[in-house]
Amino acid sequence: MDLGKKVIYQIYPKSFYDSNNDGIGDLRGIIEKIPYIAKLNIDMIWFNPFFVSPQHDNGYDIADYYQIDPRFGTMQDFDELVSKLKDINVDVMLDMVFNHCSTENKWFQEALKGNKKYMDYFYLRKAKANGELPTNWQSKFGGPAWEKFGDTDLYYLHLFDKSQADLNWHNPDVRKEASNIVNFWRNKGVKGFRFDVLNLIGKDENLIDSTDPIEEKKLYTDTPIVEKYIKELNRNSFGQDPNSITVGEMSSTTIEKSIEYTKPSNDELSMVFAFHHLKVDYKDDNKWTQKPFDFMQLKQVLSKWQTGMDQGDGWQALFWNNHDQPWALSRFGDPINYREKSAEMLATTLHLLRGTPYIYMGEEIGMINPHYYSIHNYVDVECLNAYQELMDAGYSAHEAFNIIKTKSRDNARVPMHWDASRNAGFTTGKPWLKPTDQTEINVENELKNGEIFTYYQKLIKLRKSEELISDGHFKAELLDHPQVFAYRRYLDHSSKQLLVLNNFYGYEPWTDIPTDLQGKKATVLIDNYGTKDCITMPDSIKLKPYQSIAFKF
Repeated sequence: MDLGKKVIYQIYPKSFYDSNNDGIGDLRGIIEKIPYIAKLNIDMIWFNPFFVSPQHDNGYDIADYYQIDPRFGTMQDFDELVSKLKDINVDVMLDMVFNHCSTENKWFQEALKGNKKYMDYFYLRKAKANGELPTNWQSKFGGPAWEKFGDTDLYYLHLFDKSQADLNWHNPDVRKEASNIVNFWRNKGVKGFRFDVLNLIGKDENLIDSTDPIEEKKLYTDTPIVEKYIKELNRNSFGQDPNSITVGEMSSTTIEKSIEYTKPSNDELSMVFAFHHLKVDYKDDNKWTQKPFDFMQLKQVLSKWQTGMDQGDGWQALFWNNHDQPWALSRFGDPINYREKSAEMLATTLHLLRGTPYIYMGEEIGMINPHYYSIHNYVDVECLNAYQELMDAGYSAHEAFNIIKTKSRDNARVPMHWDASRNAGFTTGKPWLKPTDQTEINVENELKNGEIFTYYQKLIKLRKSEELISDGHFKAELLDHPQVFAYRRYLDHSSKQLLVLNNFYGYEPWTDIPTDLQGKKATVLIDNYGTKDCITMPDSIKLKPYQSIAFKF
């Protein structure tokens, strides 16, 4: 399995394409758009959850892990989707949410009835002697992480929404359920699995109060037992298939832990998602703030992770966008003056790194944060809770709304723009989330007149054909340059090298060429301004606004 040659596309089914015009994307909609997917030449699609769910957290609250939610289609639709994707050599990756389940799941419902077997599936605790909650932990969605368990004297733990009860992985029955679910979908032809917040499953049996938010995360994140659980899951399910691809979403993880999770000799996961590079526009490590992104911090984080994972034989999932993040183009690019060039620069920066790149649907046409003018346009539980908390903290409605606009998860969940029509060609019904900017940014226009999609095709082709990209090591260059992120890719067994220069700004900086490369002959492997020359490398070059250029030596 050459992970370095793979490119994975992410589809948020609710927002991809609505085939029955109920305002919600569905599996038949994805089937209809397979010809579009085929154009990109990706290897696998990661689908966000479409299992039975009350949708309090857009499907990450699963009530039945074995059934397709009727709003998305049927099991027959799923089987057809897998088959038709296989025809174009694209495999399927499903989202496994095993840290928690919906309170409507039969496990939780049985526990509420007093069934002792299922009560042990969850973290149920009594209040303290003084009447306080079992611990002072906070939910990641705001408020306490404990909720009353029916009409008993117990409380259940929920690190996320109160409709998402945390599962007790100390119980071997819970771990067996997880393996059974993975194996069910493996038998359906699924080759990939993405595990939601997987490094949170190692909570201690004895839960204690925290002294501050940082220490609190350490009480339930990346604990030593997590690896034991992953190894067991690997052994009992996906590890039986040498061609499986797995990725763990790792909240607040470290390089050291990520190496352990992913190095092949450990038999755990193929790769991890880490999020440190997407926190460089957080003020005081708080998501719900506004500040320009810190470029120097961004390239230091990217370089540190690339170097550390390379040296430790770990493997990264590379990404700018997903269903939980605002659009990278709106954060790190210039969607007004240089939408195309900054989109291509961000793509080059990512796709020429060491790891497996992920493309989030719409990224390949340069989608940006929607232009909403009211909090009522948003539906995500996390951002609505955050809005209320900001208001309670003394922010004006205007200030709170501006923060939500830049950070809400709904930014990337806006329906895919297929054409310039009122609902962006997504539906003829009322879309569950309102599209904006589709008159300019849409698939139809991009394929006819645009340059971003074609550029992504080139990057994907290069990854599959160029060993320096798929297998090369990483070395950071020009770390002190205030505008340019530069790095080198190289091979142990070859003198071939790649120098990649990425200008993150809309002006034209001079960039010094590393001394050992000056005067050497180089070919331009890719350049978002279209240069295709062989050159002798000068001492320095001037980059155009948001230019990315890769020289092969």
